[in-house]
Amino acid sequence: MTFTCAECRTYSCRRPEHDKMPANCPMQTRKELLDQAKLAYEDPETAHFFRESALLEADAYGRFPRLKETIVFCQRMGYTHVGVAFCAALEQEAAVVTKLLRHAGIQVESVRCKCGGTDKTHFGIPQSHFVHPENDFEPACNPIGQAMLLNDAGVEFNIVIGLCVGHDSLFLKNANQLSTVLVVKDRVCGHNPVAAIYLHDHGYWGPMKEDVHEK
Repeated sequence: MTFTCAECRTYSCRRPEHDKMPANCPMQTRKELLDQAKLAYEDPETAHFFRESALLEADAYGRFPRLKETIVFCQRMGYTHVGVAFCAALEQEAAVVTKLLRHAGIQVESVRCKCGGTDKTHFGIPQSHFVHPENDFEPACNPIGQAMLLNDAGVEFNIVIGLCVGHDSLFLKNANQLSTVLVVKDRVCGHNPVAAIYLHDHGYWGPMKEDVHEK
């Protein structure tokens, strides 16, 4: 049965009595699975991580910007060695974050998305699909390389800054450590993708075209 929590307005999960559940509510249709999830929090490492994030949620709610919340979380978790995986388009932002982390007493390893310097054609991407097709060489992003370098450096936690859609997924899949996303890249909306959500019914989108490049 399909889950439709985004459209649900009964909010049974937010009331202690859990009444008036829709027919497809996962608390009703997948209760055993949710019970298994609850047991997963009994792992000591997971329990500590979750507890600190929940406590910080209350302390930071409406008071801390996400950047401060992230740094305070690292401090509360006792992290002394943190990785920053960033997109080259946000190198200035990454430099500021790195500086503030170090000011907080945290050792930082920062790795740029273009590490490795491998041309996109190596991965079967034709020059016509370069971001700048007028160039003969364009380095590919290397999220797996970023993850492997930070794994090798022995960091305790990762902060993702602006990796491309899909590249961020590969980074998160290959990182040995838990990670948080601090910045989501959106060049059109000033790295504020929620703006497009707020403007979805105001003609912002225009026609949905997939033929940006010739196939």
